[in-house]
Amino acid sequence: MNFQILPSLLAADYGHLADEIRRVEAAGADQLHLDIMDAHFVPNLSFGPDMVALAKRISPALLRNVHLMMTRPDLYCERFIDAGATTVQIHVEADCDCWDVLTRIRARGIRAGLVSRPQTPVTALYPYLHLCDEVLFMTVNPGYGGQAFMPEVLPKIAALRARIKSQEYRCDIMVDGGINLETACACAQHGANQFVTGSFLFKQQDMTTAIRTMRTACAAAHQ
Repeated sequence: MNFQILPSLLAADYGHLADEIRRVEAAGADQLHLDIMDAHFVPNLSFGPDMVALAKRISPALLRNVHLMMTRPDLYCERFIDAGATTVQIHVEADCDCWDVLTRIRARGIRAGLVSRPQTPVTALYPYLHLCDEVLFMTVNPGYGGQAFMPEVLPKIAALRARIKSQEYRCDIMVDGGINLETACACAQHGANQFVTGSFLFKQQDMTTAIRTMRTACAAAHQ
């Protein structure tokens, strides 16, 4: 299984965004995670397509994992793809036809992902798994960084991993929210293999070592 670490740009120093993006790439991160919030689906407002374009311009080789926390991602997904997203994730709770949007994303030749809030039953994801390259479990209530990890999501991760295995789908499981070395390992034990972490990584003086340590620890925890 491929274990990946994705620093979240939401936790970066906004006064030095170009430098922070370069820092993420230099540290050996697998992808850059960009949270797009519309101040409607979640109570916060963050980035637009221009931020994705900036990341592509600054570090073109660094993959751009774009999480649309939006009520109507169907109206905006194409703009983020055009800006340079290499993955676009939408919420299963969004006010759109998830089947249609996931199909459209894949038709553009990039990865499609489906996201679940902590309170959403894992079964809500099952009808769409054949259209997903990855599923993201929010392990906090989406909207703000720095929240405490919600361990009640762990059984859902395990249930989805079992479902993926039984149906022979090719689908990664990602977690985001309160992810540090300890909580990442707990998620890995339950079947996650992609880990979005913001505050924990960006506060590290040596991000390279922190990423390497987390990746190794998660791989060991999964065995």
